Amino acid sequence: MSEAIALSAVARKDVGKGASRRLRRAELIPAVIYGGEQEPAQITLESRAIRKALESESFYSQIITLDVEGAAQQVILKDIQRHPAKEFAMHLDFLRVDATHAVTTHIPLHFLNEESCVGVKAGGAITHARVEVEVKCLPADLPEFIEVDMANVDLGGHIHLTDLTMPKGVELVALLQGEGHDLDVASVQTVRGAKEDEAEEASEEGGEE
Repeated sequence: MSEAIALSAVARKDVGKGASRRLRRAELIPAVIYGGEQEPAQITLESRAIRKALESESFYSQIITLDVEGAAQQVILKDIQRHPAKEFAMHLDFLRVDATHAVTTHIPLHFLNEESCVGVKAGGAITHARVEVEVKCLPADLPEFIEVDMANVDLGGHIHLTDLTMPKGVELVALLQGEGHDLDVASVQTVRGAKEDEAEEASEEGGEE
């Protein structure tokens, strides 16, 4: 687990679309903190700090310390509203976390040994069915990412959720839903061009006398 990210914020009372537009023109981003026993809190963050934070993969899945005018709160990022064309953040949602209560969030997958994968060496290509998984655990147990080792996956082989090695105390939400939720994570499939070449070769061999 990586170190918690720290951001400074200020409380805001001016809400609504007009207020949000004024904030963005001033290089500020509106956000909300919710969850726990406290009421939702409207805050403002500096755009520059958020742009930098968004460059870090851990910002999307790890605990963030928000200092709101001197009062520190532990949160995780739950949602980002981005500009439809320019992709910059327009609004952020943060969920308060409690060390004694489990949280549910998405964690990125890191795929290892793809170039040395058995199936790839046999002419296949790796397909990622998902690039993140939803997990449930205590805040202190949140992993920065989950590794997926592709080294021994044969051509036509698959890796499912049950094949992943999970850190202690971390559960996959899909598997908690019971049988039938062992979702596909990645597979190694024959490249389409290779299939056509094989079919053509077989046809030519069959036509020889």
